[in-house]
Amino acid sequence: MGLGDLAAAARVLMAAPAHRRAGLMQAMIGEAALARGHWRRTGRLHPAYGNGTLMSAALAHARHGEGTGGEAATLEREGDYLACLAEALKAVIAWRATSGAGLGQGKAIRGAP
Repeated sequence: MGLGDLAAAARVLMAAPAHRRAGLMQAMIGEAALARGHWRRTGRLHPAYGNGTLMSAALAHARHGEGTGGEAATLEREGDYLACLAEALKAVIAWRATSGAGLGQGKAIRGAP
């Protein structure tokens, strides 16, 4: 997993109300894991969640600034982005600690187990 995965997840979290973000992050982690399992079983991308990476799962969701031509950067929005980035990282760390697994790490596309 790379910073791109976390950045994509953070943009999804920014588009959601603060009270929904933790659940949404858990959903994206679950979707990535589901897609990874699908890839392992079938050798094909999951139709909704892609290749088993967090970025691929995040791309299935609406992201902050999407379709609006972007939004001017402000300190408040930057602070929100950093908070969402921290929330995404914290959720991934907790998930890895409890599951002993990784999300994608780029191997799903190349077909490595």
